[in-house]
Amino acid sequence: MGDQKESLRKITHTLAMKNEEISNFVCTLKQNLDNLEANSNRVQEDLESEFTSLHSVLDEMKENMLTRIKQERASRTYELQSQLSACSKALESSEELLELANQTLCSRETDGFTQAAKDIKDSVTMAPAFRLSLKAKASDNMSHLMVDFSQEKEMLQGLKFLPVPATPEIQVSECQVCDNTVTIIWTLPEPDSKIDHYILEHRRTNHEGPPRIREDYPWMVVEGIREMEHTLTGLRFDTRYMTFRVRACNKAVAGEFSEPVTLETHAFTFKLDASSAHQNLKVEELSVEWDSCGGKIQDIRKEKNRTNSPMHSPARSALMSPKRAPTARPGRDRFTAESYTVLADTMIDAGQHYWEVKFDKESKAFAVGIALRSLGRFDQLGKSSASWCIHLNNWLQQSLTAKHNNKARTLDCPIPNSIGVYINYDEGVLSFYNAKPKQLMHTFRTKFQQPVIPAFMVWNGSFSVVTGLQVPSVVQSGQRKNSGTSSSNASLT
Repeated sequence: MGDQKESLRKITHTLAMKNEEISNFVCTLKQNLDNLEANSNRVQEDLESEFTSLHSVLDEMKENMLTRIKQERASRTYELQSQLSACSKALESSEELLELANQTLCSRETDGFTQAAKDIKDSVTMAPAFRLSLKAKASDNMSHLMVDFSQEKEMLQGLKFLPVPATPEIQVSECQVCDNTVTIIWTLPEPDSKIDHYILEHRRTNHEGPPRIREDYPWMVVEGIREMEHTLTGLRFDTRYMTFRVRACNKAVAGEFSEPVTLETHAFTFKLDASSAHQNLKVEELSVEWDSCGGKIQDIRKEKNRTNSPMHSPARSALMSPKRAPTARPGRDRFTAESYTVLADTMIDAGQHYWEVKFDKESKAFAVGIALRSLGRFDQLGKSSASWCIHLNNWLQQSLTAKHNNKARTLDCPIPNSIGVYINYDEGVLSFYNAKPKQLMHTFRTKFQQPVIPAFMVWNGSFSVVTGLQVPSVVQSGQRKNSGTSSSNASLT
């Protein structure tokens, strides 16, 4: 009986689920019908508006051309009427003179004939009839204002509904990701002169491949792109990938989105581990201020998919099981005494990484570098074999030195506003750069036996860190040129 009830429950649950699916589908169909009605009315109104606009253009052209004909007719009418009036007056004068001449010829009187003949001759010579042009000043031909709209009629008869633009295709092999910029290039199946612009959408993701149904990050939209490529600049990469899709638009409608493509945008991202910091350091996520009072309780902020432990590794984060949460460093207390140090929350155990730090140049002391997880709570950066750093001393005389294992080398370079840190864990290379011009300041060459952690120190000052940066191409090219050459810093490694 119990098995039958359980079976009936399953059947009932399945039927209820199916009923819910059908009910939802019915709602969808009803919504589609409503949308169809609204969209049909909208496109009909748009069509009527377009034809009204076309009629307005034709009516305006017709009025302009009729006005031109009327102006031409009025101008020629005035010329011909003026000429007709002049000819009529000349003819009238000529007829009067002709009648006078005939009367003189028929007169039998001889007295005064000679004078009368002379007067008639002078009048004929000065008669307007002999000064008139007998050629019409204006033509009666108006054929130059005739029209032939056969081509236009053919064109109008060819009017069709504007086609939906074809779906673009992103050319993954031609896309580029470097220096925290992404250039996306796409093509169309065939040329389309009706395309007005393109819309590009992108969003961050930690997953390779097509977008998933439920994503944590929203689509970001870039509109009004006129060419079939676009470069996104000024990015900070805090996920391993970015997904892109694009669609074409004409003046009326947008086409379908292209198949989404996912590009790797891996960059080293970390935050500062407030639980490791000396109590005189006021630690935010990526910034530190000196707090001479000390002893203040610091909020340790936990984020989704992040831990305060440096066991979190960029090399293995994508492979780590969600059930295997990293464990905290055993026995790790705050740095103390004169070790005004704070570590990052993410360790490095493979690959190439880069980050930058901007510091207050008026700080009495500042250091940036890396450290082993075994760095002691009393150890100062650079004063043991467990850390490497660039150190700014601003106490008595300003100096910049490279430190490791309690050995220091003074650097002959100006104090930068910010320092770029490059590490190639597998090659055992740690380089420091003047961040803005990417000028090399110093390189350590060693062999890392353990994972390392970004490390910082500040006394009577402050600093902020910029993460999510890819290794700059100029740094990579410089490292390739310097690979295989002997290091002048061997005494510090």
